[in-house]
Amino acid sequence: MKKLFASLLLTGFVSFTAFSQSEKEVTVAVDTIKETVSKTVAKETVVKKENTIKVATTKKATKKEKNLWRTLAKITFKKEYDELMGFKIDVPVFSEAIEALAGKEVTIKGYIIPVEGYKGHKEFILSAFPYNMCFFCGGAGPETVMEVIAKEEIEYSAEAVTIKGKLELNDSDINRLMFAMSDAVLVKE
Repeated sequence: MKKLFASLLLTGFVSFTAFSQSEKEVTVAVDTIKETVSKTVAKETVVKKENTIKVATTKKATKKEKNLWRTLAKITFKKEYDELMGFKIDVPVFSEAIEALAGKEVTIKGYIIPVEGYKGHKEFILSAFPYNMCFFCGGAGPETVMEVIAKEEIEYSAEAVTIKGKLELNDSDINRLMFAMSDAVLVKE
C-alpha cells in the first residue's frame, strides 16, 4: 500500500514539477523521492523481518515447552544389583539434555493422575498421557510420568493442564519416580 502511495506521489510530483521546473531540477527531485521511497521500503522490510524473528522465537519457545516430554523420553537404563531388593533393577541413565534441565524451572503440559481421589491436590502425578493410557495402566513407560509437589492445591481436571516448577531427577530411590517437580504452579492458558 505504501509503495503504491509513493508511486502515485512520485507521478503527481513529476507531472507538477515538469511544468514549473527545469529538467535538471525535476531529475534531482525524482531521485530524492526514489531514495526516500527506497529507504521507507527497506525500513518496512527490516521491521517485517524483526517481527517474523520474534514470532519464530516465540513459536520455538512454545514448541520447546510442548516437547519437554520428548526430551524426558531420551533416557536409557542399566541393570544394577539392588541389595535391598535382592535382584537387579533398571537404573535410569539421563541424557545430557535431561541433566541440563535438572534444578531449572520448566513448563510442561500433562494430565493429573490423582493420588488420593478426585479433588484438589498439592501432591499428585503428572502424566504425558490421559489416565487410561498412563504408565500405571500399562500403556506407557516410566519416563512419561512425574511426581508433582505444588505450592498451592491444583484442582483435578480430566483435561490436560500446564504447570511450571523446578525439575528434579531421581536415579537412586527406587520407591520414587525418575522425575519430580517441586514448587509447581498452574499456568493459566
